[in-house]
Amino acid sequence: MKTCIFNARLAGLPLALAAAFPMISFSQTQVTPQLRETIVTATRSAQPVEDVVADVTIIDRALIERSGAVGLADVLKRVPGIEISRNGGPAATTSVFLRGAESRFTAVYIDGVRVDSQSTGGASWESIPLALIDRIEILRGPAGAVYGSDAMGGVIQLFTKRGEEGFAPFAGVGVGTYNTRKVDAGFSGASGGFDYALGLAYEKSDGFNARPIATQNPDRDGYRSQSANLRLGFQVNQAHRLEATALSSDSNSGYDNGLGEDDRSLHKLQAIGLNWQAKWTDIWSTRLSVTDSRDRYETSPSPYLTLTNLRGYTLQNEFRVGSHLLTAALERKVDQLRNAPIDKGRSQDAVALGYSFASKSHSVQLNLRHDKDSEFGGKTTGSAAYAYAFTPEWRASASAGTAFRVPTLYQRFSEYGVSTLVPESSRNVELGLRWSRSDSSVGLVAYRSKVDNLISFAGAGTCVSPYGCYANTARAEYSGATLSASQMVGNVNLGASLDLQNPRDLSTGKQLARRARQHGTLTADTRAGAWQLGAEAQFSGQRFDDAANTRPLGGYSLLNLSASTPLAKDWTLLARVDNLADKRYELARTYATAGRSFYVGVKWAPK
Repeated sequence: MKTCIFNARLAGLPLALAAAFPMISFSQTQVTPQLRETIVTATRSAQPVEDVVADVTIIDRALIERSGAVGLADVLKRVPGIEISRNGGPAATTSVFLRGAESRFTAVYIDGVRVDSQSTGGASWESIPLALIDRIEILRGPAGAVYGSDAMGGVIQLFTKRGEEGFAPFAGVGVGTYNTRKVDAGFSGASGGFDYALGLAYEKSDGFNARPIATQNPDRDGYRSQSANLRLGFQVNQAHRLEATALSSDSNSGYDNGLGEDDRSLHKLQAIGLNWQAKWTDIWSTRLSVTDSRDRYETSPSPYLTLTNLRGYTLQNEFRVGSHLLTAALERKVDQLRNAPIDKGRSQDAVALGYSFASKSHSVQLNLRHDKDSEFGGKTTGSAAYAYAFTPEWRASASAGTAFRVPTLYQRFSEYGVSTLVPESSRNVELGLRWSRSDSSVGLVAYRSKVDNLISFAGAGTCVSPYGCYANTARAEYSGATLSASQMVGNVNLGASLDLQNPRDLSTGKQLARRARQHGTLTADTRAGAWQLGAEAQFSGQRFDDAANTRPLGGYSLLNLSASTPLAKDWTLLARVDNLADKRYELARTYATAGRSFYVGVKWAPK
């Protein structure tokens, strides 16, 4: 997505105006209670969205397609509470900041399979294929008492399509600026107790010059990627279900490594999961999951290779009695990193308990978890959340919780590593207030999360590298408020979100790198005849590219337009314009972003 740079002092004006409207497309308030839509990410158990106390957002496939987004991060950055940074185009290294927290503080799952890098820390967002994602669930706020290590800022769970009764094929093709070409196809269905879904996607682009500076090649940095997913399910009988999921992505992107040196980033991601669900009685059910993910990153011709392998085993029991839900889980995680000369692994064993209660006026969520790390010993986390609907329109909520993340194996054992690093830990408090009526809603969430033993790259220390070492040098605070609202005016859906935040290093008082003090989104969509039309404006204030706050990144604004219409039975035309004003901006210093971009696609999906 592209944007126009604007004076940071003016950034507050459009953002203040945004507060008068709502982000209809991606806010939790969009969900219609009568539909009883469920979410699993908040507690790892299916719950009606209206019963969830946590701050969550759901994005379905229809919204993803209407967004016309290039990559997964481009969808996420329109969600309240989320910012991104990227070193160039869609296939370049990408970070996602949830409520200003470090990218590594967001736990990421694909169909319940944990994905992470023990080298860089955090998920490799650029390697996850958006074309194969059917649904996104976002939980803002620490969830260590539910998920263990990693979920200090929140959780983002991605789901591929699940087969439904009948047979449903689909295919799509599209072209865009920078000689971008996309093709995807697949089918899904269900019959006789079996359900299945297969998806394939291919994308290629010549890209643009991602490093327009004198010391780098003035060439285009293009990319190509191919990906596939498979999801199979079998309902053995009324009590037992088996399911298998698999996703694979393979990308090849270019980047400049000085004048006359063009390197390739070769990235492979695999996520596999096996699940068994049993319903023993009307009250008691069990779920057993075995998962495995691999993240392989290589550069060529420059010799670098890192491979992360994550394996997980989860046994969860659920007991439902009326409005009460009690969960008890055992979980084992095994992490492995091969990054020569590193060949290290570790494990974590955990027991977790949860309790939920929901009535017309009251909702309660309590969680307690104890993790035992093979290297750091035991760590206990807990959370408590309560919501009270004091009128049919008004609902207030409050929560508190703790979380942690153990250092990556690279942070401990690479040439920059320090084996004595200790886990990062956090304490979080949150207050929420929401009003909704018919086709209008307003929501406000205020939060504060304090982090101790924050790991950063510091000066020379006990590691072997003369360039610097990782160290537990800092304390950080992520505080702020998110305002979202929605309003129907005639046949136009208006939406907006506004984030006012202060992500800062408490040791220095400086603003954390690449995160703004304010950012927001305005949206409007309507139907005109057979056309579905949409407009979207994004705003962000000034950020800094470095921890010392000496290299500013200017604030920016961005306007995007989208349209879709049926061409014929089962055929749909999609069109989008990004960065309509063709303005220049940076998400990372000296790295360019795309200018005005067009995309046109056609999709075939028989009903």
